[in-house]
Amino acid sequence: MPLNISILKETRPDEKRVAMAPSVVPRLARLGATLSLQAGAGQAATFADAAYPGVTIVADPKALVADADIVLGVQPPPIEVVRAMKPGAVLISFLYAASAPDLVEALRQRQVTAFAMEQVPRISRAQAMDALSSQAALAGYYAPMLGAVHMPRILPMMTTAVGSLRAAKVLVMGLGVAGLSALATAHRLGAITEGYDVRPETKEQAQSLGAKFVDTGVDARGEGGYARELTADEKERVQKAIGQHIAEADMIITTASVPGKPAPRLISAAQVAAMKPGSVIIDLGAESGGNCEGTEPGRTVVVGPATIVGPLNVPSALAQHASELYAKNILNLIELMVKDGALSLDFTDEVLAKTAAVRAEAPTTATAGDSIEAASASAASHAQGEVQ
Repeated sequence: MPLNISILKETRPDEKRVAMAPSVVPRLARLGATLSLQAGAGQAATFADAAYPGVTIVADPKALVADADIVLGVQPPPIEVVRAMKPGAVLISFLYAASAPDLVEALRQRQVTAFAMEQVPRISRAQAMDALSSQAALAGYYAPMLGAVHMPRILPMMTTAVGSLRAAKVLVMGLGVAGLSALATAHRLGAITEGYDVRPETKEQAQSLGAKFVDTGVDARGEGGYARELTADEKERVQKAIGQHIAEADMIITTASVPGKPAPRLISAAQVAAMKPGSVIIDLGAESGGNCEGTEPGRTVVVGPATIVGPLNVPSALAQHASELYAKNILNLIELMVKDGALSLDFTDEVLAKTAAVRAEAPTTATAGDSIEAASASAASHAQGEVQ
């Protein structure tokens, strides 16, 4: 029997992405799979149902998943859809199991194995499956342009008949995937760029993108090259060193976010008050509370001299390309679990073992505690600049 793969339509109002792009469908078909798509699933990402070659369109999500061996989504699916899945099926989506105990319980009861895209391990062979990074790259790209439309000035230097306009100064705080992407975009737009991270090894990465690295004298390298938590003394030293750069910036982009935990605070209210009139902060950590004191998730607010933008689900604003990258991440993961056209889950494979948040044959691996521990470990570097 052919492998049945079903693609769900997202139900959250702010989610425009879809788990499979038309351009990736032929590669799934070559694995021996037949595909079904919930009607209208790709519409918000500009993919019409007719753009999916050889894919069956199904209106009812419960009917869609009833015979599916693999169900694909971006956000966690509704519990009623999980309850319609057949035992032994596989779910692939972002899951954040620790914050969704009812969903985890429903998956266990249906004996569904769930792979959480936020738990893909940060190892070389899994880079092509790392959805957090692929989506963070787009969020970082988008941030300077979002800031540009909120600024009362332009980013590049411009010479006119009546004189020159100086280039804006953009400070990016957190040099993970999102932060480096933001630096690159701001530089291409003509801004003077600075990058800051508590990990000094990011200095060369920032400089390679034409940015000046803000060195605070604090080395916060932790295990595996990830950032460790700063001591109280280190936090004070960092705040003092970075304060002048914050005050001089026309735009600041903050990117620190750890899935399952509150966003670390990078900018204080006092530092916001010391900023230049008309300055803008784009807080990519808004989804988990914000990196800036004064951020209101999902809103744009004026606080003293600065405008603080707290966007939610930034990759969804670039839904077409975000969906294409996410679909390729999923394809590469599926290739590890399909052998000779059939589902074959080998949990001796490190990628599958660490990405699985719920295992049908071993429910003890799906506890909320295990899920958040795995998610936090796989996303440790996101504390310095990667957002979903």
